[in-house]
Amino acid sequence: MSAELNHTPDWVKNAVFYQIFPDRFAWSASVEKPGNFEPWESAPTPDGFKGGDLIGVQEKLDYLEDLGVNAIYFNPIFQATSNHRYNTHDYFQVDPLLGGNQAFTQLLTEAHKRNIRVVLDGVFNHVGRGFYQFNHILEVGPKSPYIDWFHIHRFPLNAYSNSANYDCWWNYPPMPQFNHANPQVRRFIFNVARYWLDQGADGWRLDVPFEIKDDEFWREFREVVKTANPEAYIVGEIPSEAQHWLAGDMFDGVMNYQLTHACVSFFGGSRIDVELAKGMMGLPTPEAMDAVKFAQRTQELLTIYPNEFAQAQLNLLDSHDMPRFLSLVREDIQRLYLAYLFTLTYPGAPCIYYGDEIGMTGGRDPDCRKAFPWDKSEWNQQLHDKIRELVLLRHAIPALRTGTYQPLLANGNLLVYMRQDEHDSVIVAINLESSSQTLDIELKELIPDGTVLQDQLGSTQVTIQSGKISSLTLPSMSAVILA
Repeated sequence: MSAELNHTPDWVKNAVFYQIFPDRFAWSASVEKPGNFEPWESAPTPDGFKGGDLIGVQEKLDYLEDLGVNAIYFNPIFQATSNHRYNTHDYFQVDPLLGGNQAFTQLLTEAHKRNIRVVLDGVFNHVGRGFYQFNHILEVGPKSPYIDWFHIHRFPLNAYSNSANYDCWWNYPPMPQFNHANPQVRRFIFNVARYWLDQGADGWRLDVPFEIKDDEFWREFREVVKTANPEAYIVGEIPSEAQHWLAGDMFDGVMNYQLTHACVSFFGGSRIDVELAKGMMGLPTPEAMDAVKFAQRTQELLTIYPNEFAQAQLNLLDSHDMPRFLSLVREDIQRLYLAYLFTLTYPGAPCIYYGDEIGMTGGRDPDCRKAFPWDKSEWNQQLHDKIRELVLLRHAIPALRTGTYQPLLANGNLLVYMRQDEHDSVIVAINLESSSQTLDIELKELIPDGTVLQDQLGSTQVTIQSGKISSLTLPSMSAVILA
């Protein structure tokens, strides 16, 4: 591997992502569609379609730009027969319900004009029953030339029963698994990866890559991607610690569910809905965590990977695969806000799951995949404005993006940490206690005496004296960002 492969894209370290589930974000009247859609505002169902599309996203780019978003991660957009599109039929065709290839090209052009990057969901472990090569086997049987593209055990195929006789994702017949040992399959996947980067996509989020138990496959994938575009982002869906995949030869980052778990535990505290949180991404049920443990864990998650890769993590509070954070903390808006304040002042690329910024709630799938309400009367406008303020602050102060991270004080539900680079020192203090707290923060010469720091979110001003900040008062459930 060349040294270049140990580099992760600099734009990712400066990105604020926005995750979009395409069927549920925005509907454009300019995309011709068949009928039979569920009402936009009705509760989502596992199999129903709302009719969101990519031109709808394009028409909302002004909204995203205003929010400060400069990268989008899309759930799958390729032709498939489900609202989630994780059962791909054709990797070279954007689903007609989303507007087809032309809609993607148009969206990408408009996004790039605004310096918004676009990362696609790569579902390369399994396909749909309608994927041509699998459908060929389904129709032709044991004489099909494509039989070695999959692991078939017996004929006829039980493709529509509960007992599939071929390898499929979690024994789910609609999602047959590729035979990745087949060189043709590998070439096909690498061609897909290269094709969409050549079309202008800015990277791949990889679905369940841990299920492809072949390191050489992922090393080759990285080489294909980085040859096509050295600045393309490769982010894997790995809920566990991911040292194995972040050694420089496979991925740039992972969906940081380890951080998600810690954030639910600390910011959720006594408000965690334990029943709802059970089984979240296959991780242990989150339990209330104090600031000491949270400070340790957030430091640890930056040190278990090389710094270049620690800074390219996709840091999320929730996603399409788990209950929304707001529902996990029993709809406590302030806890959601403070958790976003943390992720937006922590190393790595923060990711906002569509609608979190306006207070959308949602339990387990499909409830976490509701349609975005474009009627502003349904928004928590104050939350939206405060999250926007945090995003813009992150963009304004480089130390909040790529500076060092150093906890300074952790006690009970009080957390203070510093982000620092050669130009700026920023101190973030968070009080999750139910009462106001007054604290002294020892700085041990990290910032010179006489330095005046101003809260970027309010009117508080402090002066460093005798190597510390003295008598800083934080109301309950509040935070300051001193810079």
